[in-house]
Amino acid sequence: MPQAQSMTIGEKLDMRMKSLELEKQGKLVEAEKLKKQIPLAPYLAKFYKEHLGLGALLKTGWNLSEAVAKYGSDFLS
Repeated sequence: MPQAQSMTIGEKLDMRMKSLELEKQGKLVEAEKLKKQIPLAPYLAKFYKEHLGLGALLKTGWNLSEAVAKYGSDFLS
């Protein structure tokens, strides 16, 4: 389910840098979880939905809040 909170570019970059540091430490699962908290770009979410299907998109665990904000709440149905 998407997270309602939006993020600034600075917050996104900070989270990505933290996830990269976790990857360097070999903490791959933790890095992946942190990375997926960053909202997926709406155009990527739309592409994935169109080509893989809504179910597959939802199973990825990505934060879809920006896609919902751009395309509306119907995007996830």
